[in-house]
Amino acid sequence: MPGTFDRDRFVRACGLSELEENTPKRVELDGTPVSVVKTEGEVFAINDICSHANVSLSEGEVEDCQIECWLHGSAFDLRTGKPSGLPATRPVPVYPVQIEGDDVLVSLNQES
Repeated sequence: MPGTFDRDRFVRACGLSELEENTPKRVELDGTPVSVVKTEGEVFAINDICSHANVSLSEGEVEDCQIECWLHGSAFDLRTGKPSGLPATRPVPVYPVQIEGDDVLVSLNQES
C-alpha cells in the first residue's frame, strides 16, 4: 500500500560515527521516538518513552547495558527493555539493529 510504513523494514536511524559511547541519541522513525545507544561494543535501539512516566529515556544515563530514566530513576535493559526496579513495572519496546558501513539501521518490528 502506498504511503504505509513497513515495520519489518530496516531504515537508517543515524550514522555510527554520530554515536558516542554510553550517550543515547534520540531519533524519530515513522513517528516513533527511539533512543539509539552504543555501549559495550554493541548498538541498541529502545523506545525512547519511559513506561512509567511520559519522559524521554535518551535524556538519562547509560551504565551496565541499561538506560536510566532521569525523572524517577527506573532503569531499562537495552537488550530486553525490562525495568530493573521501581517505579517502572512495564518493559519498553526494543528494536532490531543492523550496522551497514556507517549506517545504523533499525526496524520498528519489536524484539520484545
